[in-house]
Amino acid sequence: MSKELKVLICDDSALVRKKMSSALSGMGVSEIHEAVNGNEAVQKYAEYMPDIVFMDIVMPEKTGVDALKDIKSLNPEAKVVMASSVGTQGNLKEAIEAGAFDFIQKPITEEDIVKILEKIKA
Repeated sequence: MSKELKVLICDDSALVRKKMSSALSGMGVSEIHEAVNGNEAVQKYAEYMPDIVFMDIVMPEKTGVDALKDIKSLNPEAKVVMASSVGTQGNLKEAIEAGAFDFIQKPITEEDIVKILEKIKA
């Protein structure tokens, strides 16, 4: 279904990255990159130019919203999906204004990922 997609998962939780990575692999995504904080996300975005980025909002070093702004300055067409846990809704408004493609509530389910991938391909 999504072999040609390149995906970047950015979350400071190794468990979240592992779960998303294995879900995406199970959906046939062959190229998956991971970043542990906002700085690394921007760096890996520039290096791999993924089709979609799943970005946690709350992270050390650089927040997801700041990383989103940096990625958008590299590529205004970048598709960045913000992931937020309960209590970070205030940041969502800022993320949307900064150009987030979409947002999902944590914990992220496989169904959430499928919906986003379908939206990207549409």
